[in-house]
Amino acid sequence: MNIVILDSHTANPGDLSWDALHAAGQLTVYEHTRPEELIGRAAQADALLTNKVVIGSEAMQQLPRLRYVGVLATGYNVVDVQAARKRGITVTNVPAYSTESVAQMVFAHLLTVTNRTEHYAQQNRNGQWSRSTDFCYWDTPIAELSGKLMAIVGMGHIGRRVATIAMAFGMQVLAVSSKPQQELPAGVRKVSTDEAFAQSDVISLHCPLCADTHHLVNHSRLQTMKPTAVLINTGRGPLVDEHAVARALNEGRLAAYCADVMEQEPPAISNPLLQCNNAFITPHIAWATKEARQRLVAIAIDNVKAWASGRAQNVV
Repeated sequence: MNIVILDSHTANPGDLSWDALHAAGQLTVYEHTRPEELIGRAAQADALLTNKVVIGSEAMQQLPRLRYVGVLATGYNVVDVQAARKRGITVTNVPAYSTESVAQMVFAHLLTVTNRTEHYAQQNRNGQWSRSTDFCYWDTPIAELSGKLMAIVGMGHIGRRVATIAMAFGMQVLAVSSKPQQELPAGVRKVSTDEAFAQSDVISLHCPLCADTHHLVNHSRLQTMKPTAVLINTGRGPLVDEHAVARALNEGRLAAYCADVMEQEPPAISNPLLQCNNAFITPHIAWATKEARQRLVAIAIDNVKAWASGRAQNVV
């Protein structure tokens, strides 16, 4: 069996190993693959592994040997799953590998806003504390999380973990979810989307991206939020209208926007959020802790082996 990894670099830039796949067949690993390189590199592949390289219906027609596509991520929108089914191609993903890491990033962002650790660390590198007439100094507001109201939009694995951590901080937690109240974690109260945005001090987005959630956060919804609210997006970039958020930040109608995802990745240098003082943007790295990537690689390898043995798992 010929196995080809099309874009290994983000999941494994060299600190992990694909060696276990050699036992399943002949392995070829590419760090990156441009769209025009796909057919040439995949022509002899029985199994492809992809992170962001798109495997569409037209490509499948040109790859008659292809019988398996393993997505090196939880989201599998890079593969035309319907076309794959018609051609008898099995598609798998890697679910829930990054739950702890993404939940951790939510609070890394939130604590950056409430405690301004990055700001003060840089101030002190510039000698500000050394010049202080008192034993301490501060020039920004500092806030406790305890007692604040946090709304979580989407209560899958990550949303539930975020809720647990929020309650450990003493926060009150609301949920916007399709799940009934009795299926939510104890202490979490289900509310409507409008209630969540109007009432909350912190809103964290963890819902899937679909037609109903595209630009869920837009100009109209931002107008219903507290001007002191913090919006966090570690879900999908297009959940948010970035121009509307930048305008709200610049006009003082939103206290902070924290995001690990953008509508376009990498973002254009002209993206207005990159120039907003109260926009805290990280480059889609919430999932990329070494521990999460180790789980990702291990599950991806297990997926290939399970499929090869006739017991496919994590099929989408």
